[in-house]
Amino acid sequence: MRGLKGKIALITGAASGIGQAIAARLGEEGCKVGILDLDGEGAENVAEEIRKTGGDAYATTCDISDYEAVEAAVSKIESDTGPSDILVNNAGWDIASRFLDTEPAFWDKIINVNYKGPLNMCHVVVPKMVEHGYGRVVNISSDAGRVGSSGEAVYAGCKGAVIAFGKTLARELARRGVTVNTICPGPTDTPLLRGVDPTGKLQDALKHAIPMRRLGEPADYPGIVAFLASEDADYITGQVLSVSGGLTMHG
Repeated sequence: MRGLKGKIALITGAASGIGQAIAARLGEEGCKVGILDLDGEGAENVAEEIRKTGGDAYATTCDISDYEAVEAAVSKIESDTGPSDILVNNAGWDIASRFLDTEPAFWDKIINVNYKGPLNMCHVVVPKMVEHGYGRVVNISSDAGRVGSSGEAVYAGCKGAVIAFGKTLARELARRGVTVNTICPGPTDTPLLRGVDPTGKLQDALKHAIPMRRLGEPADYPGIVAFLASEDADYITGQVLSVSGGLTMHG
């Protein structure tokens, strides 16, 4: 992709799954990659793999639901890399449960990770993008935020909020050289989905519902992230793209 070489990219939740695949791809494209994850050891392992292939990567432990922790983690990474050009808000968490069977403490954890986390990251990282007149924010939401998902009411609500937040931020920043776009993965074979239903029954049901008859794989998403972060997407902002094997076909 045009214009990615030498850019500074921060990615949350990149110790595994989709985030790991995105980090590897942006490293291949020549970005300096900063990995923020609650699993600090896993984040460092991913960074080391990028370095082994000739890339430039940094990692630090970060709880994105904690604003002060985000400030500290971003400062640590950017002290080595310089101000970030690209922010990928990927980290997420959920456990499948019917809404009426859940409790407020469970809601709080989902909201803090899936919604407040991206708010914290944007609030800390984006001001320097505005200052420099250039930035790319790519939010990883979910098709659950577009059409709902049984057993994921609060998670779906958060992902819908991320979509609306991204559109609004895109409007506010459009004249400041910063674009904001959102990707909505469909059901994907990641530790997150396996944790939602360890029995595998949910995954099997989803495969039958997807026209391509398979779950998404982490490798299905880095290409569109790289595109939206590149100069090829200079005139694209405020958009929401489903990557779901045809499960949802909004247009």
